[in-house]
Amino acid sequence: MGQDKYFLGVDVGSVSTNIVLLQSDNTLKEALYLRTQGRPMQTIQEGIKLLRSKMGNSDEIIGVGATGSARQLAGTLLGADVVKNEITAHAVAASRMNPEVQTILEIGGQDSKIIILRDGVVADFAMNTVCAAGTGSFLDQQAARLGILIEEFGPLALQAKHPVQIAGRCSVFAESDMIHKQQLGHSLQDILAGLCKAMVRNYLNNVGKNKDIRGPIFFQGGVAANPGISKAFEDELGQPVIVPEHYGVMGALGAAYLAQEKVGMQAETRTKFRGLHLGETQFQAQSFECAGCSNRCEVVKIMQDGKSLAMWGDRCGKWSIVAGDSDGIRITERQGEQKRA
Repeated sequence: MGQDKYFLGVDVGSVSTNIVLLQSDNTLKEALYLRTQGRPMQTIQEGIKLLRSKMGNSDEIIGVGATGSARQLAGTLLGADVVKNEITAHAVAASRMNPEVQTILEIGGQDSKIIILRDGVVADFAMNTVCAAGTGSFLDQQAARLGILIEEFGPLALQAKHPVQIAGRCSVFAESDMIHKQQLGHSLQDILAGLCKAMVRNYLNNVGKNKDIRGPIFFQGGVAANPGISKAFEDELGQPVIVPEHYGVMGALGAAYLAQEKVGMQAETRTKFRGLHLGETQFQAQSFECAGCSNRCEVVKIMQDGKSLAMWGDRCGKWSIVAGDSDGIRITERQGEQKRA
């Protein structure tokens, strides 16, 4: 059996960590969904261990991309060749699947976003990271409160005959309104369908406000698994909404594609990936408050065996460390434009 080469994509968010292995021919070999549970470093290491158990002894990772809210941390631990924000990663993945896509609706565990594409380029976007209404975590909570599995939520909503009106602008008000509708005797199916419609209205009135939403439309993120939400989007927008095959790992897939573009297939280009044994490596995270000015920035430092791998969080760049130079570390001090190895 020949040696297989892969591109690794990692998307680390507050709720989930998604990891994909992309073959050189763009076939998705593996896709992992792990709960972050407030432990991003340990979760990344657990994911790499799991990947190693699924790969052959001669298989090789030739490029690594990182994205998500903890992309700096992931990029440092992995030795990523490219680190990009979620907007770019989701847009790249969607464009690879359908070059004609013009709108991406993305709803994750604790945030949501909309991305407007024109001719394959991001023309506009918006994010909602403040309110949990309509995100995956809120829907999980309501499913648990109603005594149903989250997997049953969407199919039950599709069975509704007369969806009720639910206040969707706030998660607290939405839950109170649902309880009120239950007390009035409305069916579970009608309540769930009403919640789906309310969540979609909230999304379009906030995240999608004043956005030029054109088709083809992709619906991505974990919430795209809910057919009730997909139907509510189609009803509100009056046009089809496409749920791509790998909707749940599009961020990680986009990171893998970006690594592919960065590293390419040229033999002389070497990846910075730390290796599949980093699952056993001891990393430590520390933080301190810089007293250099009135900003009092909290600086985060990642250590490996007593050596600083990366630092970030300062506004001026005084403490910034960029991993990946010839010796692995460079400290850039913008004040005075001094550099020291």
